[in-house]
Amino acid sequence: MPHLDGTALGLAWTLPFAGLLLSIALLPLVAPRFWEHRFGRVAGLWAAAFLVPCALRFGAGVTAAEVWHTAVLEYLPFIILVFALFVVAGGIRITGDLVGTPGTNTAILGLGSLAASLLGTTGAAMLLIRPLIRANAGRARNAHVFVFFIFLVANIGGSLTPLGDPPLFLGFLRGVDFLWTARALAAPMALALALLLALFYAIDRWHWRLEALSATGAPRRIRIEGLQNGLYLAGIVAAVLVSGLWRPGIAVPVGLGVTVPLQSLLRDAVLLGLGLASYRTTAPGIRLENAFTWAPIREVAILFAGIFVTIVPALAILRAGHAGALSGLLALVTRPDGAPIDAAYFWLTGLLSSVLDNAPTYLIFFDLAGGDPATLMGPLARTLTAISAGAVFMGANSYIGNAPNFMVKAICEEAGIRMPSFFGYMLWSGCILLPLFGLLTLVFFA
Repeated sequence: MPHLDGTALGLAWTLPFAGLLLSIALLPLVAPRFWEHRFGRVAGLWAAAFLVPCALRFGAGVTAAEVWHTAVLEYLPFIILVFALFVVAGGIRITGDLVGTPGTNTAILGLGSLAASLLGTTGAAMLLIRPLIRANAGRARNAHVFVFFIFLVANIGGSLTPLGDPPLFLGFLRGVDFLWTARALAAPMALALALLLALFYAIDRWHWRLEALSATGAPRRIRIEGLQNGLYLAGIVAAVLVSGLWRPGIAVPVGLGVTVPLQSLLRDAVLLGLGLASYRTTAPGIRLENAFTWAPIREVAILFAGIFVTIVPALAILRAGHAGALSGLLALVTRPDGAPIDAAYFWLTGLLSSVLDNAPTYLIFFDLAGGDPATLMGPLARTLTAISAGAVFMGANSYIGNAPNFMVKAICEEAGIRMPSFFGYMLWSGCILLPLFGLLTLVFFA
C-alpha cells in the first residue's frame, strides 16, 4: 500500500489542520449562527484544502490510500465505539431529587472518574452528564462544574485500564499487559484526582455560598430507568476486551491495500448491534426525559472526520522521526547517550494529544521509545508511564483533546448552560491543569 512520505512534507502541509482547529475555536464566537448551520461545510473545505494539493503533488492513489487507511483503521473504529457508548448511556436515566450541592457534585465527579476506567471516558461521561445537569439546573453559576467534569470524567478518570481511553487500548493491542496500566498509572491518577476534587470542592463551595443557596436535609431518592442498557454496556466492554485478547491471525482485505483484523471487524459489528438494540429496546420516554438528541454525536462525527483527514500530514511528519520537519521537536525526548527523557515524553505526548488525536500520538511516541512492549514494561516502564499519562491526562487541555470533551460541551449548551469558549476553556485548563502536570512531572517523571 502506498504511504505518504513524511520526509517529503514541510510544515505548510499542516495548515489545513491548523485552519480547522482555529475554525472550531473562533467561528462559534464570531459567527455562531453560521457555525451552527455550516460547521460541516467548514470541516469539508479544510479537508479539501489538504486532499486536493495532496492528490496533485503525490497522486490520487496515494491520497485515496491514506484517507481510506485512516478511515477504516482509525476513524471508523473510533466513531463506532463513541456511537455505541453514546446511544447506550443515553438510554439510562438516573432520576431523583438530587441537588447540586458541593458535596453531591464532588461525589458524582469522583464516582464518574472511577467509572471511566471501566466504561470508557465516553461511556461514563454520557451516563452521568445529564443527571449532573439536572442536579445543577437551579444554579446560576454552574459552568465550572462541567469544566471539572471534562477534566476528571472525560479524561483523567480513564487511566486505569485499556478500556478507559483509546491510547491505552492501542497499547493493549500492541502487547502491553491489561493490568500493567493500572499498576503504572494508579499513583499519578490518584494524586491528580485527589488534588482536582479538593480544588473543585473549594471552588464549588465558594460559588454555593456566593449564591446563598441551601439544601434541605431530607434523604435523596435515586431511581435508575433503562437498566437493560447496563447489559449492553457490559457487552461493549466485553467486545472491546475480547478483540484485544482473541487474535486469530486473519486479516480481511477491504480495498486499496488495507486489511482489517477479523477481530476488529467483529468487534465493530457487535458495537453497532448493541447500539441498535439499545435504541430499539429502550422506552422512548426515557430518551425524551434525558433530552437525548443526535446533535452531539453528529457534530463529533463530522468535525472529527475533518480532523482525522487533515491530521494525516501532521502524523506523517511525526512518523518520519528525526528525518521529518519536526525532528528538532522529537530530539527533545532523547539524551545524548540515547537514554529517554521521561519528562519530555510526558509533555510532548501530552501537548500534542491536546490538539492531535491522542491515540495515534500515543503510538508515535510508543514506537519512538522502541516499540517493544516487554522493554517498555520493564527497563523503560517509567517512559511508557509518561507516554500513557501524557496521552490520557492532557486530552483535557482543550475541547478537541478527546471526543467526550466536545460531546459534553455540546450537551451542556443544548441544556442552556453557558460553557466557556474554546480559548476560555483553555484558560481554565491552563490555570488549573498545567500546574498540576508540572507537579506530576516533579513527583513521577523528573
